[in-house]
Amino acid sequence: MLKTLYTRLALGLFLLLLAVGLLYTFISQYSLREYSASVNQALHRDLAKSLVSDRNLVSEGQLDRSALEALFTLYMTINPSIEIYFLDLDGVILSYSADSTKIKRKQVSLEPLHQLMGDMNRYPILGDDPRSHDRKKIFSVTPVPSVENPDGYLYVVLRGEEYDAAETMARGAQLLELSVWALLISLAVVMVAGLAVFRLLTRRLTDLTRLVEAFENSDMSETPPITWRDKRPVVRDEIDYLGATFDDMACRIATQIEQLTEKDAQRRQFVAQVSHDLRTPLASMQGYIESLKLRRDRLSQQEQDRFLDIALKEGRRLSRLVDELFELAALEAREKQPVPEPFPLAELVHDVVQKHGQAAQDNQLELSLKGDPDLPIAYADLAMTERVLDNLIGNAIAYSSAGGRIEVILDEESGVPEVCVRDTGPGISEQDLPHIFEPFYRGDSSGSGHAGLGLAIARRIMALQGGDIRVENCVNGGASFCIRLPVYAPNCADVIKT
Repeated sequence: MLKTLYTRLALGLFLLLLAVGLLYTFISQYSLREYSASVNQALHRDLAKSLVSDRNLVSEGQLDRSALEALFTLYMTINPSIEIYFLDLDGVILSYSADSTKIKRKQVSLEPLHQLMGDMNRYPILGDDPRSHDRKKIFSVTPVPSVENPDGYLYVVLRGEEYDAAETMARGAQLLELSVWALLISLAVVMVAGLAVFRLLTRRLTDLTRLVEAFENSDMSETPPITWRDKRPVVRDEIDYLGATFDDMACRIATQIEQLTEKDAQRRQFVAQVSHDLRTPLASMQGYIESLKLRRDRLSQQEQDRFLDIALKEGRRLSRLVDELFELAALEAREKQPVPEPFPLAELVHDVVQKHGQAAQDNQLELSLKGDPDLPIAYADLAMTERVLDNLIGNAIAYSSAGGRIEVILDEESGVPEVCVRDTGPGISEQDLPHIFEPFYRGDSSGSGHAGLGLAIARRIMALQGGDIRVENCVNGGASFCIRLPVYAPNCADVIKT
């Protein structure tokens, strides 16, 4: 029940209103009591003076004690809410109208009396209550027999014990009941209004929660059919921002799941292709070695040498495949990082062409180097770049027929050095071109038996170096592979990218 935000907000509002209501009741009761005391003292501030003049308590400049006693008796009967005390100049109680058994003080403080007589508009001022050691009461006071020649003070407690008892009874019944009803009604009205406001505020959060739950219960491979932007196209506050962010997150998750699904399919295909390409040379080696072992006595020396040569060739093929697998894995995991340095690209290409010259002659191919040798200084990893060139020229030799021609062309485009390797082989079919750099991919024209990792390694090396590699078919037949490398700028810290 308390799991929803709306319920928690409602409970929080109720507790807050209850605390505010109780605090308001306490403050209002205290303020009402202070206000009542101020009004009572303001209305009766001259009561003591009026009693002296109206009841003829002063006769011939002296206080008439018999008249004072009669006054005590009279007001105990007709107005028990006040208590009258006669004090001397030190505040000692000389006589009073109250019940003598309830008098706790023999003397009251004169400081409040002097404050009130000094400023009759200053109230409420509380004086000592003779019936208690610590209670304070509002009062009226006047010097007797006169201000000029005082013998004491007529001290009138305006809210005596009888008044307190009556007030307590009234407050405990009607006033308390009214306060409770007022508090309950106020709480109910504010609670209903607060719940309505909270409902408006949390409605969008509820809608967003439904969108999240719907996406969570789906396979997350597709974006939600209804997005937050469909409902709230304009971002106005934090909730709209959260909803728009959820839309973006859902799209990214769906895209990533789709990519992971595609990657998983590629991984399965990769594993299958690796297994096939590893099994083929391994089975060939095993077959020829077993044949050699079983038929060695019946085979001539020439046949035995031929079997060993085939097994050795397949072993080298298997070793090369394993090395390429490890190399590609290291490049994909970024364990093998390029160490770029400035170097003359033309010189490196010349050396690589010379290195493959003998292999081209053995295959009756013409290998030539053309173009402008004054290329800009490249900024890349020398060994990795040589690895790419070896792969491109080696592939061209492998896929070209006897009598063909291979051209390595040096050029630059917009100040960026470029090397192209062109052959006169069968070319690449149009359906194979988009996949030529994928691992283990071999098009219909493939006949060399290569595992198809060389071009994938070349593309990864060029990407790590900030370079580029592309392929296209030549107009007159054959294929053209071109690489471009970053340019070294000796006078600035930046390297001009391809």
